[in-house]
Amino acid sequence: MEEKGFKIQFPENSNHLEQDEEYFLLEYKGERKNLRCHDYSEIYSVPGLYEHLFYEKLKCNSPETVCAMLEHEVKQSSDDVSELTVLDVGAGNGMVGEKLSEIGVETVVGLDIIEEAAKATARDRQGVYDAYYVANLTDLPDPIREELLEKDFNCLTTVATLGFGDIPPAAFSEAYNLISTPGWIAFNIKDEFLNEANSTGFSGMVKQMIASDVLKLRSQKRYCHRLSLSGDPLYYLAIVGEKSEDISMDLLK
Repeated sequence: MEEKGFKIQFPENSNHLEQDEEYFLLEYKGERKNLRCHDYSEIYSVPGLYEHLFYEKLKCNSPETVCAMLEHEVKQSSDDVSELTVLDVGAGNGMVGEKLSEIGVETVVGLDIIEEAAKATARDRQGVYDAYYVANLTDLPDPIREELLEKDFNCLTTVATLGFGDIPPAAFSEAYNLISTPGWIAFNIKDEFLNEANSTGFSGMVKQMIASDVLKLRSQKRYCHRLSLSGDPLYYLAIVGEKSEDISMDLLK
């Protein structure tokens, strides 16, 4: 069935594919090609494809889940959602920024490493972000760093970007340290990346952050992030906490 000028088709035997190996056949403008579900640059370049693939077909609800948890925890505190100044890292085409606006956040800045993500946001959700930066957090140009610091962020969100190398631990720590103390932190990650047997990379860093109260855990929830191509649920953990101090180099190591 043709939808918005393109067709997608999932492979018949996809149950053997790992999440970051999943791919689909795209027919668009007379061309047919296989795209990985993590080929974000090419997916963002096709209007409506990201939403159709992840939200209509695969039933992703992570932006809604993480933002709702953030809203709940802020309302349980003495803070006001409207007073949050949010840095949305891995902002993509603005799905999280849109949800943040819906819960009452008035100031949201997006940041992504992919130029096509910024173009898709300008095309599909113009005005959702007060500003949108295309930059590598591990190699921020000084002018961009200064602009970000001037915004005095008190909240960080990063949704569906951690654990597969899209945002490595060093990049996450850079974003985390741009947030004022105290500040709100909301993110999600595939549940198996935080299991007891996994103590390396981002998993190890998050566990140390919580154990040492660098991040004071307010709530966490295991939920179905989306379906796999074969229809099985992919479970993630959504986490909301309060920043109590910066991530140190020792903790990052």
